[in-house]
Amino acid sequence: MSTVNYDLSKIKAFIFDVDGVLSPDSIPLSSEGEPMRMVNIKDGYAINLAVKHGYGVAIITGGDTEAVRLRFSRLGIKDIYMKSKIKIHDFNDYIQRTGYKPEEIMYAGDDIPDYHVMQSVGLPVAPADAAHEIRNIARYISHCKGGHGVARDIIEQVMKVHGKWMSEEAFGW
Repeated sequence: MSTVNYDLSKIKAFIFDVDGVLSPDSIPLSSEGEPMRMVNIKDGYAINLAVKHGYGVAIITGGDTEAVRLRFSRLGIKDIYMKSKIKIHDFNDYIQRTGYKPEEIMYAGDDIPDYHVMQSVGLPVAPADAAHEIRNIARYISHCKGGHGVARDIIEQVMKVHGKWMSEEAFGW
């Protein structure tokens, strides 16, 4: 049984911030000053499975590194918004292009730039270590910290409600 305070059967799309959600909020820098992110393998598995099942999956991030774009495009995500200055603008573009209604969308964010998008979706989700302003507006706060399984946590719960979690597609890449 889910602990999410929302009717998960409504969810058709997942949108994620990267830094602090799909990667930890501490980022090492390369010798050239480029941010180097760590990602969670179980998050990747769940994201790929959601894509295979036809859920909408998108990334909206202020970051702009080719490694991030490659990682998530290889998982099947086509809607990747990089260098997002004002995330609500990219969110509005996404819903206009896809036709999803806000109540059909889960958005996971961890800090102030995510605030307006989180206010606009049906299911705003925060990692356990999100900023307090974000935790205050989240309908679900994951038991996972950013970069440590937040996507897996919420995707698994939604797919279980839809009866898709342990489907035939779950047993392969």
